[in-house]
Amino acid sequence: MIKLGVCGATGRMGAEACRAIDADPDTELRAAIGSAGSVDEVVEAGVEVVVDFTVAEAVRSNAPAVAAAGIHAVIGTSGLGADDLEALRSSFVRSHCIVAPNFAVGAVLMTRFAALAAPYFDTAEVIELHHDRKVDAPSGTAMVTVEAMAEASDDWAPDPTASESLPGARGGRGPAGIPVHSVRLKGLVAHQEVLLGGPGETLTIRHDTIDRSAFMPGMLLAVKRVVALEPGVTVGLGEVLGI
Repeated sequence: MIKLGVCGATGRMGAEACRAIDADPDTELRAAIGSAGSVDEVVEAGVEVVVDFTVAEAVRSNAPAVAAAGIHAVIGTSGLGADDLEALRSSFVRSHCIVAPNFAVGAVLMTRFAALAAPYFDTAEVIELHHDRKVDAPSGTAMVTVEAMAEASDDWAPDPTASESLPGARGGRGPAGIPVHSVRLKGLVAHQEVLLGGPGETLTIRHDTIDRSAFMPGMLLAVKRVVALEPGVTVGLGEVLGI
């Protein structure tokens, strides 16, 4: 039985995580705090793993306290940058931290498929679509996807666009110059399309999350794996899944 604490428990993802933990026979929810709670309440509850679904600013203060107590962490918060990851690596010297921009297994596979396809095409664009309450753009999943594609191939055709009558119409530029487009719309949950094009053909890889319960199997898997890992930081669920 793994003893868990949840930060961000009053949010939609945090509340879903609490329900999933309660329903799993191998996990026990010892503490749960919302935005007004202190991470000290979780640390002092005798937990082995802290699941964090807050916001980036909160993670920056929560994670060092969790690491200092020798407690493992599973972080599903968006908006963490390279500096944040370096700070986590400096902090987690007694326990392990898994940072996953997306816990949906299908989304992790989508990124892997995109990386596999990248060397066979010379143009690509990524479109990520999320609900209207997501405050950061592009999504962490989109950035992980374009990073994986850029690592798999550095042979991309230049953008033929000579001018934009509406600045930003071609989206933002990710690694290797791959365009990334962000959509924020009521009625959506989390969705992403990877479009790849070559002479005479296109390939579309799409993943749709239609309910937040899709994130829970991956979150629980990360919780169960993290307790066996050596101190350090793992970025992405792909390594946990072995893909």
